[in-house]
Amino acid sequence: MFSFIISFLPTSYFIPGWLTLDANPLDSLLQGLVGACGISVLCSLLRVHLLLEESWSEKHDKNTSSERKTSHQTRPKTGLAEMLHFFFVTGILAIVGSRVASLVVLEFSLRAVSGSVTAGPESRKFLQQLLVQSQFSLGCALTCSLCFLHEGSSQRWLCLLLAAGLSWFLARQATRLLHHVIALYKLHSSQRYCGICISLLTSGSSVLPMLCRAMIITFSVAGLAAVSIINQHFLSATEALRFWTPLTICYTLLVVYMQEEQHRLPSSQAVLNAVMVRLGGLMVLMLTVGRWADVLHILMCFLGEASCLIPTKDLLDAAASQEEEDYTHYVKRERQHRPRAHEKENKR
Repeated sequence: MFSFIISFLPTSYFIPGWLTLDANPLDSLLQGLVGACGISVLCSLLRVHLLLEESWSEKHDKNTSSERKTSHQTRPKTGLAEMLHFFFVTGILAIVGSRVASLVVLEFSLRAVSGSVTAGPESRKFLQQLLVQSQFSLGCALTCSLCFLHEGSSQRWLCLLLAAGLSWFLARQATRLLHHVIALYKLHSSQRYCGICISLLTSGSSVLPMLCRAMIITFSVAGLAAVSIINQHFLSATEALRFWTPLTICYTLLVVYMQEEQHRLPSSQAVLNAVMVRLGGLMVLMLTVGRWADVLHILMCFLGEASCLIPTKDLLDAAASQEEEDYTHYVKRERQHRPRAHEKENKR
């Protein structure tokens, strides 16, 4: 229906071709809705994981002042602000084309693989920060996967409508779980009253591994879809090689630079700087080998990344504070083990 109405619009006279959407507006809107729901589920489960870790640390540590401060900071947005943020992210993901979304997915996949290889003993902190940074990339992964999987389908809008309904249901359930944990987890877990809180008490440590496995599956499918979508725009292998060679070099240099920046700067500042650097490099690359529509969509990606990362800076700060607490506990254990080691040596 939308394509029938748009066919009567004189776009060739008034609107340049690179300003029009790549797909049907209804399909793009439904894909953006699925991507925004995926981001909402990720943020809700991350906040649940952090709240569970804070409650566990309070049971083993009598000095809980820092944990209470972090718990206050990790409260999510509620009401009108939450809905406006959700629909804004939905609109951004609907506007961003499948080609640029595929590039964002490939860049994040390369960064995740290289970072996990070099993380070493900081793997847990790296995973938490990577999950926070993956919000907009997750939305792009879902949109380009849906675009690839439903390509050529005769009832594409119906399939996307079903996917959007299921995603909305999962997002609402994750939000309700988060609000339940914030309000009642401490009371219910201490009194063994609620089945949800008891299950979180016994198996809550599996939330972060479950998120990691889900992200691996999502980005594996999205990576294959991204390569297929990008290769559709090339008529020969020479054009594809002319595009992929500078893209690979640019991504590799950006990954190396961002890893150095994360070790040198605080976590939240390093993440924001990394967003500017990698999207800026991608824009320069698209100015040389891309199209004007790609440049416009990358500008929209700046807004999408900002709208996802700025409201969740508390999650990055919580991961950084957790790393500092782990380091202090490690120093205390080392100081306790040293006198024991000296005593054993003196006895010998």
